[in-house]
Amino acid sequence: MDITQQSSDLEQFWQLKTEDALRKLSCDQKGLTATDAASRLKLYGPNTVKSKERTSAVLLFLSQFKSPITILLIVAALLSAGLGDVTDTVIILIIVLISSMLSFWQEYSAANAIAELLKLVRLNCTALRDGKKIEIPLEAVVPGDIVYLTAGDIIPGDGLIIESQEMFVDEAAFTGETYPVEKQEGVCPADTPLAKRGNTLFMGSHVISGKAAVLVIKTGKNTEFGKISSRLQAKAPETDFEKGIRKFGYMLMEVTLLLVIIIFAANVYLHKPVLDSFLFSLALAVGLTPQLLPAIISVNLSTGARRMAKKQVIVKRLSSIENFGSMNILCSDKTGTITEGKVKLKDALDITGAHSDKVLKYAWLNASLQQGFHNPIDEAICTSYQDTSNTFKVQAEIPYDFIRKRLTVQVTDGKENIAITKGALNAVLDICDRAETAKGIITIADCKQQLLKQYEQLSNDGFRTLGVAYKAVETPDKFRRDDEQQMIFLGFIALFDPPKANIAATMTKLNNLGVSLKIITGDNALVAKSLAVQVGLKTPNILTGADLHKMNNTALTRKAASTDIFAEVEPDQKERIIAILKRAGFVVGFMGDGINDAPALHMADVGISVDTAVDVAKEAADIVLLSQSLDVLVDGIIEGRKTFTNTMKYIFMATSANFGNMFSMAGASLIMPFLPLLPKQILLTNLLTDFPEMAIATDRVDDINIKSPQKWDLGFIRRFMIIFGLLSSVFDYLTFGVLIFFMHAKEKAFQTGWFTESVISAILIVLVVRTKLPFF
Repeated sequence: MDITQQSSDLEQFWQLKTEDALRKLSCDQKGLTATDAASRLKLYGPNTVKSKERTSAVLLFLSQFKSPITILLIVAALLSAGLGDVTDTVIILIIVLISSMLSFWQEYSAANAIAELLKLVRLNCTALRDGKKIEIPLEAVVPGDIVYLTAGDIIPGDGLIIESQEMFVDEAAFTGETYPVEKQEGVCPADTPLAKRGNTLFMGSHVISGKAAVLVIKTGKNTEFGKISSRLQAKAPETDFEKGIRKFGYMLMEVTLLLVIIIFAANVYLHKPVLDSFLFSLALAVGLTPQLLPAIISVNLSTGARRMAKKQVIVKRLSSIENFGSMNILCSDKTGTITEGKVKLKDALDITGAHSDKVLKYAWLNASLQQGFHNPIDEAICTSYQDTSNTFKVQAEIPYDFIRKRLTVQVTDGKENIAITKGALNAVLDICDRAETAKGIITIADCKQQLLKQYEQLSNDGFRTLGVAYKAVETPDKFRRDDEQQMIFLGFIALFDPPKANIAATMTKLNNLGVSLKIITGDNALVAKSLAVQVGLKTPNILTGADLHKMNNTALTRKAASTDIFAEVEPDQKERIIAILKRAGFVVGFMGDGINDAPALHMADVGISVDTAVDVAKEAADIVLLSQSLDVLVDGIIEGRKTFTNTMKYIFMATSANFGNMFSMAGASLIMPFLPLLPKQILLTNLLTDFPEMAIATDRVDDINIKSPQKWDLGFIRRFMIIFGLLSSVFDYLTFGVLIFFMHAKEKAFQTGWFTESVISAILIVLVVRTKLPFF
């Protein structure tokens, strides 16, 4: 298979018929064999536009030496060897090597742990292999694969539609068009612009509604998405934690450079050996820098991620752990979080509110025969009713979408053809001009008020209520979207999703952690209010989607913070709510699992999804829950705060102790006729004090650090470093006085005595800084 020639032949594949594309890809409608797929995977490479993120062990080890200070230190040590001081050179190089190996091992272990965790939330798709439909990872899709897509699926490669049914796709990333575009099989001219290629699907977009079988033509970096991936895959916005680490690094760099220049110049001015002064200054710089900070952060975050995984919380983006701990508002849908997530059928009712077998049967036909979008409502209907004598078969389907808010199937039993529609009540009433009663058919105008009153009563009782309509179709031809009109309203389907037994206690736990829960739901305000009362919110503040439309951003900013429930919300309004809350200064988490939740997940400080979510939601999330329980979320928040607190402990320890020691040494070097510590002793001090601090990742955390959201405070770190460092310097200078005036120590004895005191005091600082409580 000549990949270059094949890529050239398929460059404008949208102008090809399916059979021509299959021939050029050397495959057929039965799909690839497992052997052929494996060989193509080797030929084309994994189906991803990302560079291989996993760094080899050798490169990771070598990267430990990329620090400018470390390189300078090695050069200076080699220069020292050239001048005959081989012993010092060997000792310094060994210390640098041990420190780098320690850092390497921590980062390598952390990377392995995270790679294993991320396998738990790998995205899959349905492909035809060896003539059977099987689930395969997205990375394993190759040109020539036939994949099957339904609502919520991420499109795994650029491909040609073989067959489709009411297929609508979100291609906003490519076209900027916010509305879904319809896709269907066919042939487009070679010069058709990307936005007009109606027979083509592109990697990186996702299915809004409908279904399709697609022949994958291009994968990975050969796709349109791959070509513009540098723009589309812009680095995720910096979290507060990442921003804090960056600014902290700049601050250390400034202090280090200033100190090195002053100390080196002063020692040369005082006629001390130039090479020793240079090595001493460099060693001071290394001593002041928390060399293991990258490794400590990696091991802290990965340890936190592993602990969270035990609590069924998988962290996809490590730096999001800090935001998870800082979160003070959680926005969530009610289904599966506040409620059991198991929808149950209460009853099927005619327009008077009486039980109706016909409504139930028609709702069951609609739910059981539809193929486009599997959901809990249809499962509830199918579980509650079975008709073993059923002879109806599906002829056509108009799948559910979030604009129409209804689903229609055309069925036949060989005698009659019927179109049955089920969906949101108003969306169904919009296409009805008549209604069916026990006495016959009447116009919708004669009973609309009665229908709305019945709907309001069911909603007040906490039931989610759908409408069912039908009409006879004279021709067996495919029923189209435009045919959804002049239908007969048949009745209601009343469903309920009971609140979780322990939800009130869980909400109390969240409040005690400083996190307020806001429910964002598409359900009507009456159902949402009924649920809120059941879980303990006696007088919830409610805003509806209609209210949001009328409000400008200023008014919504004032109102959003005090609102408990956002009801009847359109999918695009979720993103606006999140943005407004962030603008008001809150750290906002959003928990979503649906097709239209991806923008809100991206917008939130912490995007949270569940393992059962659609692909596009899992891909957009920072954190994926293996359980849909809010209790799991509470555990995750606590672990996030522990991780953040332990990382801060290391920063406080390293900066305060190091700054104090280096400040003391710098001052001593100016007033003494010899260097207070040899360069190799400074490096060894740094290494020995880092060893006990490596255990910080598993340290216990005071309750006070868990009870409220934690935030990065660079100003506090700077003040702590200076005040605590100067305080420790007072003790250092007292030690100098004892060594010189009482013990009359000479150069070697002084250096040995102070080296011992420095290591012991730095280790004791670990016990002091790790808690605000008594160290014991």
